[in-house]
Amino acid sequence: IQMKKQNRKLPRMTDFDYATPGSYFITIGTHEKICFFGSIRSADCCEAYMQYSPIGKIAKQGLVDLEKHYDNVKLDNWVIMPNHIHLLLRVEERTGSFPANRYDVSNVVGKYKAGVTRAVRHNGLHIGKLWQSSFYDHIVRNDVDYQNIWNYISGNPSKWMDDCFYCD
Repeated sequence: IQMKKQNRKLPRMTDFDYATPGSYFITIGTHEKICFFGSIRSADCCEAYMQYSPIGKIAKQGLVDLEKHYDNVKLDNWVIMPNHIHLLLRVEERTGSFPANRYDVSNVVGKYKAGVTRAVRHNGLHIGKLWQSSFYDHIVRNDVDYQNIWNYISGNPSKWMDDCFYCD
């Protein structure tokens, strides 16, 4: 019996160069939506905040270090949630005497995920699968789109219980 291969929807636009300068809204999920990164807490006087697990601290440090590894990539806003990460990532025009490598969004996300996985395993925190395959992206189209995404990222911890990734 011959099995029919299922057509998988491609996660990226096939006719777009993701090394093009611009802003991108990225969502990276954990394997099976497991809450590896910590939990959302709230205090009576304050907004909700993320309490990082040891794995979450490694994921955070990876984001903080990201701009050190890519001369033309900036993180304008980001949030780590218990089982996913949102990034507002900006690719800038390359300048100066840096090597002529063309890092695209997929390359940056892939290296980030690999680096976090390596650090987590090196610290003996997890040996199974950490990430879902691929990631979700949205090409930011204009200033209004950018501002809406910025606000969404900033307000995400406060809306955790309504999130499609929510887990108890």
